[in-house]
Amino acid sequence: SASKKVIKIMLNKRVLITGGVSGIGRAIATAFAQQQAVIVCGGMIDKEEQQPFIDQICADGAAACKIDTTDISDGLAARKMVQHMVEEFGGIDIVVNNAGIQHVAAVENFPAEKWQAVLDVNLSAPFHISAAAIPEMRKSGWGRIINIASVHGQVASAHKSAYVAAKHGLIGLTKTIALELCDTQITCNAICPGWVRTSLVEAQIKARATISGKSVEQEALELVQEKQPTGRFMQPEQIADMVLFVADEKAHNITGSAFTLDGGWTAQ
Repeated sequence: SASKKVIKIMLNKRVLITGGVSGIGRAIATAFAQQQAVIVCGGMIDKEEQQPFIDQICADGAAACKIDTTDISDGLAARKMVQHMVEEFGGIDIVVNNAGIQHVAAVENFPAEKWQAVLDVNLSAPFHISAAAIPEMRKSGWGRIINIASVHGQVASAHKSAYVAAKHGLIGLTKTIALELCDTQITCNAICPGWVRTSLVEAQIKARATISGKSVEQEALELVQEKQPTGRFMQPEQIADMVLFVADEKAHNITGSAFTLDGGWTAQ
């Protein structure tokens, strides 16, 4: 069966997922766990929650799971994250640059430090992590770099200047890495989700509800309907399925692409 074929490929592949402890990242970690991968999840997670998280990912089938709480807004620290993984597991096969932060404000009111923070996490961290991982992938002759961009890497929304700029930049970075690695078995692709109901988006919905006085559910519906003709949120698991597809051996000739999963948002 197709799933058995995937397992043969993913068995004990070493996967680094930034922002892997919640939302889309957690769904991706679970999907790779089910393929018996070795998983390192980056992210901010309370000490007492770490072991239960690791236990769950291992119960889902991971050959091993580790949490790395490195602050990837620091470029040198982000590179060390790769180094630590290589020291512990002997290499790195798949990188999923998923961590992201958001700040919403008009350009003229956008705090300079917030602009920098969004760029550091959403664009610079994927650059540094990829730069550190590529030599390791070259050594083994195989690799996958998968950048979780956003529909905001394709189109803009008001009041999200830093996020939109970073995600557009991430798609550009994806294309450049892909071109530089075309003579190898290492691919680089981006995935661009529309609205996914993660904690990041939940915070925006609650903020809207506070301003409008409407219920959170009403605001959630209005938020998704404003942009996505389907009127439905994307599920984190759907993003994870796409990650597994581009990580698969069969996708060896797919590189430099940006896959949009957005309920019709950018088709309009």
